[in-house]
Amino acid sequence: MILLWKMIFRRLDDVHVTEDTISYLSRTRLVCWEFLLRQIFWSVSGNTTQKMKKWTGGVLIASLFVLLVLRYGVMKNSLGESLLSYQLSTNKSNPLELVHGVPPAVQNPENASQVVSAARLATSLFIWRNFSSEEHRCLQTWNHLNHLINYTEGLPNAVAAVKEAAMAWDSLVASFEEERLGSMNESSHQKTKEKQCPYFLNIMKTTEPGDSGYKLQIPCGLIQGSSITIIGTPSGLLGDFRVDLTGAPLPGEPEPPIVLHYNVRLHGDKITEDPVIVQNTWTLAHDWGEEERCPPPVPNLNQKVDELDLCNALVGKDDKRRFTIIRHSNGSRAQAESKPRHYFPFQLGHPFVATLRVGAEGIQMTVDGKHITSFAYRESLEPWFVSEIRIFGDLKLISVLASGLPTSEDLDHIVDLEALKSAPLPHKKTLDLFIGVVSTANNFKRRMAVRRTWMQYSAVRSGAVAVRFFVGLHKNQMVNEELWNEARTYGDIQLMPFVDYYSLITWKTIAICIFGTEVVSSKYVMKTDDDTFVRVDEVLTYLNRIHVTRGLLYGLINSDSQPHRNPDSKWYISPEEFPEESYPPWAHGPGYVVSHDIAKAVNKRHKKGQLKMFKLEDVAMGIWIAEMKKEGLDVRYEKDERVYNEGCNHGYVIAHYQGPRQMLCLWQNLEEGKGAKCCGD
Repeated sequence: MILLWKMIFRRLDDVHVTEDTISYLSRTRLVCWEFLLRQIFWSVSGNTTQKMKKWTGGVLIASLFVLLVLRYGVMKNSLGESLLSYQLSTNKSNPLELVHGVPPAVQNPENASQVVSAARLATSLFIWRNFSSEEHRCLQTWNHLNHLINYTEGLPNAVAAVKEAAMAWDSLVASFEEERLGSMNESSHQKTKEKQCPYFLNIMKTTEPGDSGYKLQIPCGLIQGSSITIIGTPSGLLGDFRVDLTGAPLPGEPEPPIVLHYNVRLHGDKITEDPVIVQNTWTLAHDWGEEERCPPPVPNLNQKVDELDLCNALVGKDDKRRFTIIRHSNGSRAQAESKPRHYFPFQLGHPFVATLRVGAEGIQMTVDGKHITSFAYRESLEPWFVSEIRIFGDLKLISVLASGLPTSEDLDHIVDLEALKSAPLPHKKTLDLFIGVVSTANNFKRRMAVRRTWMQYSAVRSGAVAVRFFVGLHKNQMVNEELWNEARTYGDIQLMPFVDYYSLITWKTIAICIFGTEVVSSKYVMKTDDDTFVRVDEVLTYLNRIHVTRGLLYGLINSDSQPHRNPDSKWYISPEEFPEESYPPWAHGPGYVVSHDIAKAVNKRHKKGQLKMFKLEDVAMGIWIAEMKKEGLDVRYEKDERVYNEGCNHGYVIAHYQGPRQMLCLWQNLEEGKGAKCCGD
């Protein structure tokens, strides 16, 4: 029997010798089995002969079963198995010794001895898959980014983004492998439709909360334009309640991050006795952030979010209206009196209609039709991150409605489908311009608006200009499945091997340079956003007129800007990240163009690990170009005032912050010969 166990271990040792040739999933299974078998082996070998005899039959059967499992584990790579099994690694060796120059492994918060190797997870993203040609077109820059995990310094959430992407990719591959094996009959087609992201969700006629309050799942996150309407009445002894917009919980974390904590305290708190609204965020890594209070203890001078005040000036002030209190004396007489009060949007026993609206810069709250508060997004806590609405406290809830949610168009109802598909890339021909559009996974409507508008320019349809969306994976499988189907249908999406965070747009910028110089060869490479309208004809005309083919940075050039030093700012930069007092010249991110040589240098330096990673991608490009200038490159900074960074003005070449309706309106104006006229809300 001991010989049999040794034979099993010899087999395991053989597997270790060739572990680079098998998947990490299978390897993890073997490590777990090896640990279990060694423990059983040594406990069995330490017993007396008499006990050994009693064990012989059972161990023999178990041994044969284990051999079968091991054979299955080595020969098969179950795509559906969760990558969380990576947390079960042994301590007898350092897994990072196999990879040169990799940052320290991510620690599992529950147990520091269980090490999750981000490098191994990154490697699992680049295993060869048997994809079709149309599926490979979605991944033309994917394998060029296999060294990203080596360049995470200076990019918040970078390691977590790769780790989360590995899990998301594993689930996505399992999903479409299952779809490929099954036949798309009518029932399965209907099942696919049922898995689409919903446009709205609601809880109606709610009376009593559950053990942990009211909860409404938001499967595909929120986008700009989404809203959450809550109808209820503060009740109970105090009437205090709170609304939390939470993200998806990460493996090993006890609670999910809170994107917005909206806390209504009708009787004040330790700081004030007056009613107050407290807004905040929470993450396991940083705990609670800095509170934002309404009314504030100190007036917020000129601070706005989406052009709206952080706190309505009326909140906490004397209300000019007067109300009547009826006091009963001795049960027979009533006395009426009128007295002033402080305005506060929520009152005990009074029903309200409150709406949280997702804006470009933050989340706004209106109560009974009046704007009350604004809350700016904080780093790594963006609206797409939201997966659940939680409501707690003394609130009699009548209904919750989430609307304007991200959803893709039903392919069965798209009449112009062929016209929306990307034109084939020219073979061995230089493009005039390549445009990379930064987008997040659940922004389906924005991408459709771009396809129906400025991607219909003749230069784009003819193939002289190519356009691709650069999209990271989402934590939600439903979003990823819709994204994958969209990518296969239109052929204009490049998937990124990481989960989207705002701080990782820099990686997408590198990917855009890679596509524009390696996948295709383009004279110029442009970066823009999915809420930006680009007049492609005017951009080409300008580039042809100035005819600068080397060292060019074109756009809205900013030559006099400083780093934001406020830790709660979305654009916060610490002195460690950038110690200098001012940035070198850079072009605003909604739309800028670089010449081929700059894009190629970015690609080349990325491969060599010579790029300084900086979380503000447009400033990062300016920093990289400044380094090239120091090394002798003759740089031409070409400023075009018709590039509008914050909205639209008549005569625009690039207009930012344009929603799908505005994009369609701008295109209609151009088609009808009205020129570059902006559209109202």
